[in-house]
Amino acid sequence: MPDTSSLSQLAQAARAARASAYAPYSKFRVGAAVLLANGEIVTGANIENASYGLTCCAERVAMFAATAHHPGVRITALAVSAGDDHVQHDSDNGRMPCGACRQVMMELMPADAPIWIDGVGEPSLSSLLPTPFKLRTDT
Repeated sequence: MPDTSSLSQLAQAARAARASAYAPYSKFRVGAAVLLANGEIVTGANIENASYGLTCCAERVAMFAATAHHPGVRITALAVSAGDDHVQHDSDNGRMPCGACRQVMMELMPADAPIWIDGVGEPSLSSLLPTPFKLRTDT
């Protein structure tokens, strides 16, 4: 389990990653940071596209970058910072990871890994996705 200092650094990295977001349509910038078992932090930001279905969330960008550049090194924690000074939130739910990101978290992170969401708190991964999709592999 990462210590408080590591989680604080992770939160700061997620906030800083928002500056890298490409969000010309929504103006809603999201930054994410993952902490690896080797102590390294990898960041990501949301990348929008005019064809909205091609947009990539910051959480997945960070997790995929970590997995691609550090194969076999486990992701031990994740932090997300979302928003923009010019965009109003209806609720804290606007800052929560989407379902696709939650499913990827379940695949690439331990179920008890800390998740920090700026302005919301630290929900558990199992509370974010209590019944993840799993392929049957026993056939």
